[in-house]
Amino acid sequence: MTLTEMIEFGRKILAAQPFSALLGTELTRLEKGHVELRLALRDDHRQQHGFAHGGVVAYLADNALTYAGGSALGDAVTLEMKINYVRPAVGDTLIARADVVSAGKTQAVCRCGVFAVKDGEEKLCAAAQGTITPVKGA
Repeated sequence: MTLTEMIEFGRKILAAQPFSALLGTELTRLEKGHVELRLALRDDHRQQHGFAHGGVVAYLADNALTYAGGSALGDAVTLEMKINYVRPAVGDTLIARADVVSAGKTQAVCRCGVFAVKDGEEKLCAAAQGTITPVKGA
């Protein structure tokens, strides 16, 4: 599969996820072992202090981890995930970049950084790691 075909395939998957469509997530990069997702922050993505809600940040990390793992394994889901919030997600856009650390036949371990973009400057707001597993007979 070419990179163009891969990203188009990935965008079809994203469009088929009602929650991702509701939030407005965009797939901006997808290649074997690496993915980038973007989310333009709206008021309804924020919590009472004005920064992105932790659930939105965790969703973006989870989806990026699964895309990265899926690029190595095929159709896949998250088996487990851990996230560290390192600073409030203040800005107008979130970017999640995930990479495969190790992949076998039954799982892939992936890492993700979620960055908040404000005035063109990216700041790490969360770091996540997860185990991704292929879907079998779902």
